Amino acid sequence: MPDYPSPPPVPGAAPARTSGMAVTSLVLGILGLFTCGLTSLFGLIFGIISLVKIRDNKETLKGNGLAVAGIITSAFFLLLLPILPAMLLPALAAAKARAQTINCMANEKQLALATLIYAGDHTNQFPSSATWCDDIKANIGSDTVFKCPAAANPGDRCDYAFNGALGGMDSRKVNPQTVLIFESDAGWNANGGAELMVSRHMGGRGCVVAFADGHVEQIRQPRLGTLRWNP
Repeated sequence: MPDYPSPPPVPGAAPARTSGMAVTSLVLGILGLFTCGLTSLFGLIFGIISLVKIRDNKETLKGNGLAVAGIITSAFFLLLLPILPAMLLPALAAAKARAQTINCMANEKQLALATLIYAGDHTNQFPSSATWCDDIKANIGSDTVFKCPAAANPGDRCDYAFNGALGGMDSRKVNPQTVLIFESDAGWNANGGAELMVSRHMGGRGCVVAFADGHVEQIRQPRLGTLRWNP
């Protein structure tokens, strides 16, 4: 019998490929966790479009589950979008308050150091209570040191006060634990005692205080009544 050639094989259908848009939708939806939901809007749009395309081209496209997952994930983070700021605000407020306290402590540290430098240049005498800001200003690098970032009135030139009992005193005869400089709203060259002190930190329950030896502490309200004011 004659040897007839075999007929060529009929090519099979190409395997369906995974929708790249469905994958993108899921990725954008997951990224919403790190972008506060901002990428989730695009993830939702891409998911819907890919789902429609997959259903219209079932033989050539697959990834229906990926598209649905992308839509659900994106929708979830979009729903969280108005909630996340409310969740983050307390943490941001606490971080801001802490930064203000650190700044205030650094300011008082510089003010106390400038006061001690002044005393060293003036036979160990502290500046006059009535002019202490003017007296130590030359030892301060910037006027912003006189400003507390947590102060209520930004228009005041100085947000600190000097312990009036130490004006003109010999620094060597003052107990190191005596209050030297403290927070106050009384303005430039303010001086006096506990009656001028204000609490700006720890939710209004703490005050930053610099002492006669130059060290600075954040004092909670229960301790404020135990501070030493007389030399």
